[in-house]
Amino acid sequence: MRSFWRSDNKDVGNTKTKSVQAISYESVVSVASKVLPGVTFAIQRISFGRRMELSRQVREISQKAQFLNAGSELQEKIEANILAQEVDALYLRWALTGIEGLQIDGEAATPERLLEKGPEELTREIVSEIRRQCGLNEAERKN
Repeated sequence: MRSFWRSDNKDVGNTKTKSVQAISYESVVSVASKVLPGVTFAIQRISFGRRMELSRQVREISQKAQFLNAGSELQEKIEANILAQEVDALYLRWALTGIEGLQIDGEAATPERLLEKGPEELTREIVSEIRRQCGLNEAERKN
């Protein structure tokens, strides 16, 4: 019987086997900050399971923000903006694993300290990179 499987090994009938080299995958990526030179932050890459986890966490907040954003009242717009910032904080807590080269009030920067007291431009850069790593499209990024 003829096999449809092809082998790269010319010695098919022989006991020689071709060695397969493993692919290395790092689940965390380090990024050099563009807004604060000398600062590096590490974020977790997206995986199937982590995407589901994040989607569940963001879904409810995003739906409420979209509803409020569609309203015409100033208070609704303000509430929608607050919810959008909560989503950004959720992304940051979910993916940021470390920050190097930055101290906030004399202490090492952490995700919580960055949110509470850190430079806003760095926080926005990190959230933007997290969204980019997650492969979110423009409509998803607005939420």
